[in-house]
Amino acid sequence: MEKIKHAIASGKTALGIELGSTRIKAVLVDESDTPIASGSHDWENRLENGIWTYSLDDVWTGIQDCYADLARDVKEKYGEELTTVGAVGISAMMHGYMAFNEAGELLVPFRTWRNSITGQAAAELSELFNFNIPERWSIAHLYQAVLNNEPHVPEIKFFTTLAGYVHWKLTGEKVLGVGEASGMFPIDSETKNYDAEMVKKFEKLTEDQPWKLSELLPKVLAAGDEGGKLTAEGAKLLDVSGNLQAGIPFCPPEGDAGTGMAATNSITKRTGNVSAGTSVFAMVVLEKPLSKAYPEIDVVTTPVGDSVAMVHVNNCTSDLNAWVEIFREFANEIGVNIGSSELYETLYKKSLEGDKDCGGLLSYGYFSGENITGLTDGRPLFVRTPESRFTLANMMRAHLYSAFGTLKLGMDILMEKENVKLDKMLGHGGIFKTKDVAQSYLAAAINTPVSLMETAGEGGPWGMALLASYMLNKENGESLTDFLNNKVFANSEVYTLEPDAADVAGFNAFAERYAKGVPIEKAAVEFLK
Repeated sequence: MEKIKHAIASGKTALGIELGSTRIKAVLVDESDTPIASGSHDWENRLENGIWTYSLDDVWTGIQDCYADLARDVKEKYGEELTTVGAVGISAMMHGYMAFNEAGELLVPFRTWRNSITGQAAAELSELFNFNIPERWSIAHLYQAVLNNEPHVPEIKFFTTLAGYVHWKLTGEKVLGVGEASGMFPIDSETKNYDAEMVKKFEKLTEDQPWKLSELLPKVLAAGDEGGKLTAEGAKLLDVSGNLQAGIPFCPPEGDAGTGMAATNSITKRTGNVSAGTSVFAMVVLEKPLSKAYPEIDVVTTPVGDSVAMVHVNNCTSDLNAWVEIFREFANEIGVNIGSSELYETLYKKSLEGDKDCGGLLSYGYFSGENITGLTDGRPLFVRTPESRFTLANMMRAHLYSAFGTLKLGMDILMEKENVKLDKMLGHGGIFKTKDVAQSYLAAAINTPVSLMETAGEGGPWGMALLASYMLNKENGESLTDFLNNKVFANSEVYTLEPDAADVAGFNAFAERYAKGVPIEKAAVEFLK
C-alpha cells in the first residue's frame, strides 16, 4: 500500500484512457504495470440524419466523468489526491472521420467506424492502390466527401481519428501512433510512415482541391516515441477539478486494435488476438505480405509498425446481449431478481448442452451493415425451419456462434487461401468471461488453440497504459516485445483451450448455413424498413 501511495504521489504511474463504442474507461498502473485504479463512463452512439455519431459534448463530458471516477477511486483506495501521473496514452475506436477547418472547428459531425456510407470511395481507392481500403477507413470517408461534393471539403485543414482528436486537444500535437494511422491511410512497414506512392496517387486524384493529402494527415509516431505533453488547457479539459498538473508526457495515441495487441502480448509474428465487444476483430501479425488484396481483409500495423492482417466485423455482441436482456425481463416478471453475471453464465453454460451445429438454427446479429457479407445495413435476424431443434441450448449456442460467424468467413481466407500460420491466438472481451464457452466456440471457428490471460479482462485501456509505460520506462534499445515479455507478462497465467474436433465440424456446418443464408438477411434489409 505504501509503495503504491508513493508511486501515485511521485508520478511513477502510467494512465491509459480508451474511448470504446459503449464505454470510456481509464486504467492507472503502478511501476510494475499492475492496474491500481480505474474509472469509467457509459455512452452510446446516435444515429442522426443517417450517420452514426457521438457529439463533441458527449466526448468531453464522458472523458471528464471517466477521469473524475478514476480520481475518486484513487482517493478512496489510497487516500491520495491525483495531481500527476508519469505518462498518459489516449486510445479509441479506430477509423472514422473528423475534419477541421483553419480555426480548429469540426466541419461535419464525427462519422464513426460504424457508418457504411463510403462504398464508392472505398471501391475506387482499393482499385487505385491495389490495396484493400475498407469503408470504415478515414481516407474512404474523405474521398467519399470529395465525390459527394460536400460543401465542407474545400475548408479542410486537418483530419484525424477520435483518439487523434482527443490527444490534439490535450497536448496541442497533431500526431498518431502508427497502428492508429494505419486505419486512416495505408502504411509502408519499411518506412513506418504513410505509403508515399499511394499518397502521390491520391493527391493526383484530388489535384483540383485546395489542399494536399500530405498537409491534412497527422504525423506518424511509433510506440516509445513521445507524442507531446499535457498543456495547461488540456489539464483543465481532462480534470475539471483543477488538481491535475500540466507537463505530463503523452505517448502516441493508438487505436483499440493496437491496445488489444499490447494487452494480449500479441505484437510479434505468428501471434494474433481476437477482441470481442460491440464489434469483433481478429489481428494476425504477418510473417510475409499477403499474395493479393482481399476486400474482407484489412492490412494495418502493430504499434511498432509491423504488418497485421485484420478481419474486422461490425457486429458481435449487441444482439446476443439483447436476447439475454429478454430473459432478464422475463425473470423480473416472475419475481426473480438475477444479477448480470449469473444470468449470462447460466445462459452461456446452457449453450454447451446444445447440438454442435445448433440444431439447424440460424442467427444474424446485424445491428449495422457488414462489408464482409456485402450488407450496407443490418437487421438482427433469427431463422429456423420447422425441422430445426428449437431448444434454449441451441438458441443460445446459435447466438454465440453468430457472434463469431462473420469473423470465421474472413479468417478462413487467411488460414486456407493464404496459409497463414499462428502459434497462438489470444481472446479478450466480456464474451469470454464465462469459462470454456465462447473460448471453445472461437477455437472451433478458427480451428486454432485460443488462450486467455488472467489480465485479459483489463482490455484496451490497460493496453494503452502499457504503451504509455513503455515510453516512460523503456531502457536504451529495449523493444516493445522485450518490454512486454520480460516486464509485463513474464509471470502471467495463460489458460488455453484446444479446438474440439466435434465442435469444429459443428461450427463448419453452422458456417455453411450462415454463408448460404446471407440472402435472407439482405431481403430483411430490403423489405423490413
